Amino acid sequence: MAQFDGSQPIFILPEGTDRFLGRDAQRMNIIAGKILAETIRTTLGPKGMDKMLVDSMGDVVITNDGVTILREMDIAHPAAKMLVEIAKNQETVVGDGTTTAVIIAGELLKKAEELLEDGIHPTTIILGYRNAVAKIHEILDDISLDAKDEDTLMKVAMTAMTGKGSEKAKEPLAKIIVDAVMKVQEEGKVDKKRINIQRVSGSSVDESEIIDGVLVDKGRADPNMPKKIENAKVALLKYPLEIKDLETDAKINLTNPAQMQAFLDNEEQMIQEMIDKIVDSGANVLFCQKGIDDLAMHYLSRAGILAVKRTKKSDMNRLKKATGANLVTNIDDLSSDDLGEAGIVYEKKVFDQLMIFVEQCKDPKAVSIILRGSTRYITSEIERAMEDAMGVVAATLEDGKVLIGGGAPEIEIAKQLKEYAETISGREQLSVTAFAESLEIVPKTLAENAGLDSIDVLVDLRASHEKSSSMGLDVFEGKVVDMGLKGVIEPQRVKKHAILSAQEATEMILRIDDMIAASGALQAVDKDDSFDDSGMPPAAMGGMGGMPPMM
Repeated sequence: MAQFDGSQPIFILPEGTDRFLGRDAQRMNIIAGKILAETIRTTLGPKGMDKMLVDSMGDVVITNDGVTILREMDIAHPAAKMLVEIAKNQETVVGDGTTTAVIIAGELLKKAEELLEDGIHPTTIILGYRNAVAKIHEILDDISLDAKDEDTLMKVAMTAMTGKGSEKAKEPLAKIIVDAVMKVQEEGKVDKKRINIQRVSGSSVDESEIIDGVLVDKGRADPNMPKKIENAKVALLKYPLEIKDLETDAKINLTNPAQMQAFLDNEEQMIQEMIDKIVDSGANVLFCQKGIDDLAMHYLSRAGILAVKRTKKSDMNRLKKATGANLVTNIDDLSSDDLGEAGIVYEKKVFDQLMIFVEQCKDPKAVSIILRGSTRYITSEIERAMEDAMGVVAATLEDGKVLIGGGAPEIEIAKQLKEYAETISGREQLSVTAFAESLEIVPKTLAENAGLDSIDVLVDLRASHEKSSSMGLDVFEGKVVDMGLKGVIEPQRVKKHAILSAQEATEMILRIDDMIAASGALQAVDKDDSFDDSGMPPAAMGGMGGMPPMM
């Protein structure tokens, strides 16, 4: 709105529009980010706690996986959504480190708020944060170790799964993950989509196993089909084995039973011709992405072909990689050259699920894992842990760069970053120092979640890093030890990407000095809102519309 002398006020925004300017906008966004970080902070580390998320339909998810928690929460505040996006991006690019990325971003925002209150301009803070990240990349390269042997991959996988519901079986599960990643890797690159984790409830986690081939969670299309085929010739068809419906409305007038019989005979002949093409190609196993007509199933059974209908697209792609078959989109194009090979294809009941196993492939570049567990909640959480482990093993195999874990990298980076800050003149020095202090939130949180005194732990860590950069917090023993000797290792890519993502999200939030939103889209944050002594957000979480208060 603008007011000119002697004239009516001029409205440039609709009536009821919410607008927050300058420090109000910055403060509102910073509080939203801090609240989100505090919400998932308690899940970090081997002794992190779980969250129970219940949706409107009553479905329950119990997890301590950061990205799953953020994805399931109904978050409306735009600044908080930015942090959710960095968690999703971290999960997509690396596969782990989502919680770390968000809590570092929350701490960067907290430190930035203190600098803003001291009168430092947001642009100066942003520039200091950028310089800090550039220096951090140099430090990470210096303190990283070169290793991608199987022993290192095992340690990386077990570190990723520690504290995520798979504790008692983390070693056999890590072995399964490493084997799976090694089998699907090509020229040092890993496509995680080629590894299929199939959850089956009703047994112990120890009974999980890897299948050298593809596991399809469907049974035969017809019980009269053979249950097992040896020396399988596999056809992959994206074409439906049924009579297509006409795309336009049509009406057929039949005046006598003979015409009706001729119509049915014609349909039957068309189906028979389709099956003949499959038989002529030499295929004895068929996976169809579309439907299969009842009559087609009858003919396939008579021909001794094991067929599966409505196979998922992801399974079709894995079957292609495992067997070497081509995906055929038109049945007229199917030939023996399009067929893949497998030593054996058979149907088997695992607990209460019928599944098709495609095994003994020559050089399978796709594998399946049967994940067992007593309940679906347990198998779901272990699957998330295994996916994290899969991501870090793949990153280690591709980059060959690892770091000692247990908070050791953050303390070493903070130490060197503070030394670097002393070489910078002007106010940027303060923001570089603030960035260094923000990284210490990781070992501090590890200590708090383990029930330890975070101040004592940080003091011990800082002192120990004067002698060795591999000293970290062993939350099980409750003391600072050489985490390299403990086998706690994580990929460099996880740490580098988490810090970079946190800095970019923080920069985007700090650059906002004006928020304009439709009425009710944003809730104003009261100036007295703050975190209480316990570190939790206030009961009325201003600006986090759609997210229930954390009591």
